[in-house]
Amino acid sequence: MARTARGAENLEWAREVLAQAQTVEQLRQAQAVVLPLDYGLSMEQTARVIGRSVPWTCRLRNRFLAGEIVGDGQRQSRGGRRRQNMSAEQERELLAPFLERASTGGILVVGQVKAEIEARLGRSMALSSVYNLLHRHGWRKLAPDKRHPQSDPLAQQEWKKNSPKTSPKPARSGPAKARSS
Repeated sequence: MARTARGAENLEWAREVLAQAQTVEQLRQAQAVVLPLDYGLSMEQTARVIGRSVPWTCRLRNRFLAGEIVGDGQRQSRGGRRRQNMSAEQERELLAPFLERASTGGILVVGQVKAEIEARLGRSMALSSVYNLLHRHGWRKLAPDKRHPQSDPLAQQEWKKNSPKTSPKPARSGPAKARSS
């Protein structure tokens, strides 16, 4: 025999939400509360009526009974930085001197940034996490250019044209002889 449905104290509120539902999910959530209480449906029957699985129907019911209506904008969506080491402001504060030096022509040494972060946190940190932190704040690793910025392509062409020709190396005649021991 199935348990009796809980949430009778929220039944009037569920009926109001059922009448004023703006989305299909809100309607289903209110039905997940009203159907078992008013009509004595089991969770399996309720799930079949609202077109969701039994676990999802239980989740909708529990969220409603906890005071949360689906789609009302109150619940934060997943995403963001749940396991952050520092807030974004603390990261900016820590990186400010390094990025300032790098913007004026200095070199940003990631090992120094890593040491500073580890000193602040009091524990070690992966190098990839330091690179991710730098990337979050707009830093990118610069690679050398293909050519020197002060090079002169015309002068290079002139040098190639006027440089002395070197004689080719003489070709070997025949196969190399093996030494005998």
